[in-house]
Amino acid sequence: MARLVFGMNQSLDGYVDHDAFAPGPTLFRHFIQEALGQAGSVYGRQMYEVMRYWDDDHPEWDAEERAFAAAWRNQPKWIVSRSLKSVGPNARLVGNDLEGAIRELKAERDGEIEVAGPNLAQSLTELGLIDEYRIYLHPVVLGHGKPYFAGPRPRLRLTANDRIDEDVIRLAYVPA
Repeated sequence: MARLVFGMNQSLDGYVDHDAFAPGPTLFRHFIQEALGQAGSVYGRQMYEVMRYWDDDHPEWDAEERAFAAAWRNQPKWIVSRSLKSVGPNARLVGNDLEGAIRELKAERDGEIEVAGPNLAQSLTELGLIDEYRIYLHPVVLGHGKPYFAGPRPRLRLTANDRIDEDVIRLAYVPA
């Protein structure tokens, strides 16, 4: 049975914003390894549209960006959206029954499936389907933006913490 893991970069004050801060080289290599080992990803529409950047090659990419793009492209993706009518390669739309579709996905797969996007994660949290939360804590204060937890924070228990690079700590929590 697959495990759903919601993990994102977060500022010290609890916000996620891919435009405000980015992973350094060590953390980016960590994300490449994560992507290579995952059984797939579940995206909300907004996060999927951000990640579609990796569908197209860019001549300015270095070797690590090309490696991440290859890992991302090879990974199966399930997109939760009411407005999208089609999705890109190696992706499929999730219908109206979010709970049923995700429970079926967890039952039929093995390994870790990434959940991407705070709003989607909140919906899956309310359904009791997230198995682990990973916060990649950066030494940045934004003061505003989209919070990591899009709704009430679930009761959590810390299971691991580790330093990923000189400035980023990964915190792993499971529902309490």
